[in-house]
Amino acid sequence: MIPLNIRIGWFLALRALRRASLWTTSLIISVMILTFLNLVVVSGILVGLLQGAVEGVRTKFTSDIIISAPLDKRYIENSPNLITLLNSLPEIEVITPRYSMAGTLEAGYQTRKDTDKADTANANIVGIDPVLENAVTGLGEDIIAGEFLTPGDYDQVVLGHYLLSQYTPIESAGFPTLNDVGIGDKIRIEVGDVVREVTIKGVLQTKVDEIALRAFMVDSQFRSIIGRTDGNVTEIAVKVREGSSPEAVRDSLKLRGADLYADVKTFDEALPQAFLDIINTFNMLGTMFSSIGLVVASITIFIVVFINAITRRKFIGILKGIGISGRAIMISYVFQSIFYAVIGSAIGLLLVYGFLVPFFNAHPIDFPFSDGILVAPYGQTFVRVGLLIVSTVIAGLIPAWMIIRKNTLDSILGRN
Repeated sequence: MIPLNIRIGWFLALRALRRASLWTTSLIISVMILTFLNLVVVSGILVGLLQGAVEGVRTKFTSDIIISAPLDKRYIENSPNLITLLNSLPEIEVITPRYSMAGTLEAGYQTRKDTDKADTANANIVGIDPVLENAVTGLGEDIIAGEFLTPGDYDQVVLGHYLLSQYTPIESAGFPTLNDVGIGDKIRIEVGDVVREVTIKGVLQTKVDEIALRAFMVDSQFRSIIGRTDGNVTEIAVKVREGSSPEAVRDSLKLRGADLYADVKTFDEALPQAFLDIINTFNMLGTMFSSIGLVVASITIFIVVFINAITRRKFIGILKGIGISGRAIMISYVFQSIFYAVIGSAIGLLLVYGFLVPFFNAHPIDFPFSDGILVAPYGQTFVRVGLLIVSTVIAGLIPAWMIIRKNTLDSILGRN
C-alpha cells in the first residue's frame, strides 16, 4: 500500500498543477526543453563534427573491413587466393582490391624551359577496378569535373582535388599542387623508374584526405606500369551485407589464415588512436558546456518553487495546522518538479529523435573536413534525462524544505 504522505503529496501536487497559471507552467516546461536540448545537442554536434569525418572514411575509403599489406611488405602476398576466399563468403557483399604506390605527377612539361621549376605534385597512385570501387565506396558520386573511370580507359587518370591548385589554393613548399591543368590536359606520372603520359579524365572532391591525395587509374594498366604480374594487391576494402557483423567476418577470415599475409581490421580498429582521443575530448567538452545549462535550469526551478512557496506560505501553514505533515507537502513539490522535468524531457526526446537527428543526417553541417551530424546515442541521452530529473527534484525540494520548516503559527500569521 502506498504510504499516506505520498498519496497526500500526489493529491496536493495535482491540485497545484491544475490551478497553476498556464503561462508559468509553459515557461517552466520550456526551460526544461531547452535545458534538455542543451544537454544533448551541444555535445552531440561537437562529437558529430568528428563522427562525420569518421563516417566519411568508412564510406569512401575503408568500408566495413580493410585488409592491407603488413608494415614490412609492399603488397599482400597470396592475394589471388585471399580474393577468392573473400568472394566465397556469403556475409560479404562486394570487395574492391587496390594496387597502390607512391609516385609523382608533373604538368606543363611540354612548354617548360630548362630554367623553369618543374610543376609537380606527390601523390599516391592507385589502380582500381572502377566498377568494384564504385560499388564499395561510390567514388563516382564525388566527381566534380569530368567523368569517373570506366574499365576500358587507357592512359587516363582521375585526380583527387588536393592535387590541383584551383581546388586547393595552398601555396606551400610542403604541399605542392599542379597549376593550370584541367579535364583533357595531359600530365606525366612517374612511378619508380617508369614515366607515363596520361590524360586527366576527372576530378573528385572528398573530405577524406586519404582519397583527396590519390590519383586513380584502371588496375589492368597500373599493373603493367609497376610490373605487378602476380596479382598481389596493396589493400582490399570489404563491404559486408546488411545485417552481417564486420567483427564476425574478420574473425572468420583470421580463422582461415588471412592474417598470416595481411593486416585484417574492422573499420573501428583501423581508426588512429589519436582520432578516438579527440572524439572523447570533444564529448567531455560538450558535457562541460551542457552542465552549465543544467545549473541554470536548476536555479530557475529553485527560484520558481521558492517564490511559489513564499506566496503560498499562509496556505502551507494552514495545511500543517489541520494535520497534514510537512513531509507530505514537500513530496507534493517533488512531484511537481518531476512533472516539469519529465514533460520537458519527453518533448525534448521527440524533438531530438523525431526531427533534429533525421534533419542533420539528411542535411549535415558543411565543415571543411567533415559533414557534421548530430550524435545522440540512446544510452547517453537517457543518462542525461536522469540527470535533469534528479537536479530538478533537488532544486524543487530545497526551497520547499526552507518554507515548510518555518513555525506553523508564524506561517499562518505571516510573521518572519
